[in-house]
Amino acid sequence: MRPALGAAGCAALRLCRAGLCPARRLAAGRRRPDLRRRGAVSLAGASVPRLGRGMKLREDKARGQWIVMGPERMFVPDEIALEVLRLVDGARSVDAMVDDLAARFAAPREEILADVVAMLDDLAAKGVVVA
Repeated sequence: MRPALGAAGCAALRLCRAGLCPARRLAAGRRRPDLRRRGAVSLAGASVPRLGRGMKLREDKARGQWIVMGPERMFVPDEIALEVLRLVDGARSVDAMVDDLAARFAAPREEILADVVAMLDDLAAKGVVVA
């Protein structure tokens, strides 16, 4: 009969060998989902981004700032990110958002496009924005 404790004095992991699939474990042969890439698609100019499921852009009047709220998390965007997030409505493409920002702030369109796409890709990797 084998002892319940291994050489290090820790409980032996026998559930994995038995083929059981306890909570929070994957069955053998299944790939582990990459949670960081949830909704992570590169947002190009023709993409129409929208806020992810459960995400809301709200003004926190108690703190005097805008916040992006989601299930069990919260983001505080800076002024530039806030201007971009206000344009994320699920109807405008990235190109239309960049054109609007370029006209409003009199900045080069290519520079704004690179910054907006980088920010939206980062938010998409976090599940805040989906295409």
